[in-house]
Amino acid sequence: MKLLLDENLSRRIIPFIEAAFPESSQIALLGMESFSDRAVWEFARENNFVIVTKDADFYEMSTLYGHPPQVIWLRSGNVKKSEITQTLLNNQELIEKSLLEEGISCLEIY
Repeated sequence: MKLLLDENLSRRIIPFIEAAFPESSQIALLGMESFSDRAVWEFARENNFVIVTKDADFYEMSTLYGHPPQVIWLRSGNVKKSEITQTLLNNQELIEKSLLEEGISCLEIY
């Protein structure tokens, strides 16, 4: 499962999650900083990414459009990148089970 980190999440997280989530990337690393949410949504859909965000925007899109792509909505508030990294790694099994097995459109993680 490859993750696409929204621009509100640090690109520096990627090296720490690559083993758990191969081929993951971040918006800025792909040169998409100025892209609209809809363009990011379409890119993720076409390239089999799961969007990881701290914003409600992609949650709302998942409610409206369903999936793909699926969304991981991090609800932890303003935390350090190391905490976000640990949250993703500590929840890897939950993420895979919820998104792959259960087919959930948006997984909220607190």
